[in-house]
Amino acid sequence: MNSRAPAARPHNSGDDSPPTVVVTGASAGIGRAVVREYAAVGARIGMIARGRAGLEAGAEEVEKLGGTALAVPTDVSDYDAVDRAADAIEKELGPIDIWVNGAFATIFAPFREITPEEFRRATEVTYLGAVHGTMAALKRMRPRDRGTIVQIGSALAKRSIPLQSAYCGAKHGIDGFSESLRTELLLDHSGVHVTVVRMPGVNTPQFSWVRSRLARQPRPVAPVYQPEVAARAVRYAAEHPTRKQYWVGGSTVLTVLGQRAVPAVLDRYLARTGVSSQQTAPDIGHEAGNLFAPLDEHPGTDHGAHGIFDDEAHDHSATWWLRSHVRGLTVAAAAGTAAIIAGGAARTRLRHM
Repeated sequence: MNSRAPAARPHNSGDDSPPTVVVTGASAGIGRAVVREYAAVGARIGMIARGRAGLEAGAEEVEKLGGTALAVPTDVSDYDAVDRAADAIEKELGPIDIWVNGAFATIFAPFREITPEEFRRATEVTYLGAVHGTMAALKRMRPRDRGTIVQIGSALAKRSIPLQSAYCGAKHGIDGFSESLRTELLLDHSGVHVTVVRMPGVNTPQFSWVRSRLARQPRPVAPVYQPEVAARAVRYAAEHPTRKQYWVGGSTVLTVLGQRAVPAVLDRYLARTGVSSQQTAPDIGHEAGNLFAPLDEHPGTDHGAHGIFDDEAHDHSATWWLRSHVRGLTVAAAAGTAAIIAGGAARTRLRHM
C-alpha cells in the first residue's frame, strides 16, 4: 500500500511529530511487530522485505492503526536495491529518522551439512543486509547530522550454539561492524547514533519456514518471548540510542554474563543440550525453507508476527522492565546474576575435579 504522507518535519528537532521509520524484515516476526509498535503512534513507516503478501498485509495494519505505510519489496542482500528503496521512502514519507535492521535468512543444520551456497546466502541476507541498510541510512542521515540506526541483534551474537553456525556468525559480524561504526561516529562528533538490541528466543514464524535439516521441528531455545516484547525494546532503544546495546529477557542476561564468566563451561553444557533444546515435534517438512526465496510471495500467505509457540511465549520481560524503568536495580541485578553464575561454575568445576 502506497500512501502519500505530508512533508515530514525533522525528528529529534524539538517537535512532537511522529518519526519516519524504516524496518527491514518488516513482513513477519520481530520486524512486523516493530511496524505495529510504530504504527500505533502514527509513524510513517517504510517497510522493506522480500515477501509481498506479508508487506501488503502489514501495510494495511499500519493504516488501520493510524500510521502511514509504504511497502517496498526488496532483497537486502542487494545494496543498490536497498538504496533505491530508501530513495522511494524518503520521496514518499520524508526524511528517515530511524532505521531498524531486522531482515535475516538462515538454515538450521550441523555445519558439516551446510553447503557453501547456503552459508553464503545466509550471510548475505543477515550480515550484509544489515550492512547495506546501515549504509543506506547513513547516506541520508549524516548530511542532516541526525538519526538512529537500530540493529536487531541476538544473545547468540555473544554465545554461539550448535545448529546455527551461519546465523551466529552473521550476528557476531553485525556486532563487530556496529562497534567499529560507533567509534567513527564518536570521532566525528556525529548526531547519528547506532545501537544494538540483543534478543532472546522469540516466537516468530521463522521456525516454520526456515531451511532445516533437523530430524524434528526447529524451535527457539526456552524461555520464549512474544515479538511484541522485542518490538517495545526496539522502540525504547531508538528513543534512547546513546547506549551501545540493550539486553532483552532474563535468558539474554544470563547468556551474555555466563559467556563472560565461564565460556568453557557453556561449551560443554551446550554440547550436551544445545541440539535437543532447539527441536520439538516431528518435522513438518521445510527442507527448502525461505533461504533463497520468500514463502509469503503470493496472496493469502501472510505469516504475521507470531509463530507456533504462543502457548509458552511470555508477553513481558521482568528484566527488560527493570532495565527500561529502574536502571540502578538492573545494574544490581546484573551484578548479582554474574556472582550466581560464577559461583555455579566454580561448583561445577569442583564436581569434575
